Amino acid sequence: MEFDTISAISTPMGEGAIAIVRLSGDDSLAIADRLYRSRDGRKLSDVASHTIHYGNIVDPKTDDVVEEVMVSVMKAPRTFTRENVVEINCHGGFVTVNKVLQLTLREGARLAEPGEFTKRAFLNGRIDLSQAEAVMDLIRAKTDRAMNVAIGQMEGRLSNQIRTLRQSILETLAQVEVNIDYPEYDDVEEMTHQLFKERADYVGGELDKLLRTSQQGKILRDGLSTVIVGRPNVGKSSLLNALVHENKAIVTDIPGTTRDVIEEYVNVRGVPLRLVDTAGIRETEDIVERIGVERSREYLKKADLILLVLNYSDDLTEEDEGLFEAVKGMDVIVIVNKTDLDPKIDMERVKELSANHQLVTTSLLKEEGIDELEQAIADLFFEGELEAQDLTYVSNSRHIALIEQALHHIEEVKEAIELNTPVDLIQIDFTRAWELLGEIIGDAVHESLIDQLFSQFCLGK
Repeated sequence: MEFDTISAISTPMGEGAIAIVRLSGDDSLAIADRLYRSRDGRKLSDVASHTIHYGNIVDPKTDDVVEEVMVSVMKAPRTFTRENVVEINCHGGFVTVNKVLQLTLREGARLAEPGEFTKRAFLNGRIDLSQAEAVMDLIRAKTDRAMNVAIGQMEGRLSNQIRTLRQSILETLAQVEVNIDYPEYDDVEEMTHQLFKERADYVGGELDKLLRTSQQGKILRDGLSTVIVGRPNVGKSSLLNALVHENKAIVTDIPGTTRDVIEEYVNVRGVPLRLVDTAGIRETEDIVERIGVERSREYLKKADLILLVLNYSDDLTEEDEGLFEAVKGMDVIVIVNKTDLDPKIDMERVKELSANHQLVTTSLLKEEGIDELEQAIADLFFEGELEAQDLTYVSNSRHIALIEQALHHIEEVKEAIELNTPVDLIQIDFTRAWELLGEIIGDAVHESLIDQLFSQFCLGK
């Protein structure tokens, strides 16, 4: 498969130690040679692959030196894209790196689309689609655990398992076809309903195992949408600051200080939280605060986890009890804060309201109870299961949906067997399961979906 040559800046924009302009394609070396001047006069097209060279980038029109660079040369097929790849290492900054990029475009390269380097790696057979998607998961990983899941998928852990299941389905379908087309051959194993059921049980069981890890995998990939709720001045902003370990929110004794939603990513015992500190939920005449309260209620509806904060030094109010009603049926950790002050709250009533939730007491002012809260968050969602390093975690929503659909067709196969349906009809659902699993690794996927997936990547990746 032949493509034109693409170029892009592969490092974040801004001031830094280095910035990299990456080229990939058949003409990468020729374009680089027209811009690069070495101290010994050698051309990049003549040097050994996977070597780096010191020199200057020169504007061919004026012969002016644009930048002092180190240039990495990687020749096909031993590259990420399986094409010739050149990486021009410039000084980090806005002007020079953009100038180098413009020169590569002027000399015949095309500006790469978002994710196009990884897309070429997929189209050239370097990686499959699930591995390509794992590249972006690795970039976006917020915790070590999320990083390890992405690395496992990049190395092909999920791909290998999906290929094994597809091969099992394919072998079954092949036996069906042989028995249908050549029934006169006695030495061909007859495909019985029992054998079909054994294969369906195996594939279904493996898919079910993958789905059981999907909740944890998706949490690691996307983070838990975690909303801190409570009446004004119970310590919500203090809790945010304690979990983030810096002062992100303004903390005062004045109720209603937080008038809008504050969002922050935080790593709690390997659990990535998209933490939202909301305006205190109460009836108010203040227009700005009222808008903040309405936004708080909207975030509450979409949350994966609720941290409901109460004041140890204040009586339990109707508003507090109303919050318990509002979060009924959701994953909630109840936090009774300000235990350093004199108690006024009815703890027996709190325990009664928290019967289906975890309850933690804290003094955020004295930094007490934070470890217990962090452990409660980790236990609520992972229950220690995430430590199994040999598990394959499914974290991508697209993969989860395809596995669920494939499992549905496997269940249809089992039901058809129970009804003694002819095997040539049963194979229709088995074939559909094979096709759906193929979409995970890109063996059967529409071009428009490929374009959509890679458009979500960063430019230069």
